[in-house]
Amino acid sequence: MTNIAEGFDRGGNKEFIHFLTIARGSLSEVKSLSYAALDIGYLQDNKVTLIQERIIKLSNLINGFIRYLNKTDRKK
Repeated sequence: MTNIAEGFDRGGNKEFIHFLTIARGSLSEVKSLSYAALDIGYLQDNKVTLIQERIIKLSNLINGFIRYLNKTDRKK
């Protein structure tokens, strides 16, 4: 969330897209950590599945937003 906010405040699409890409990378980190949490018994399968589903949904939203920004004129 903070990467998205920071990118938005930079003013241009190019930098905004850069920070959206960082946010998408953070989702990958959460995905990896959820597997680690499962492996050590901190989370159960059903919770990891829920996390994975949310990651997919959020990643798709970010990807769609990046595609939209690539087509708009708010570029610096």
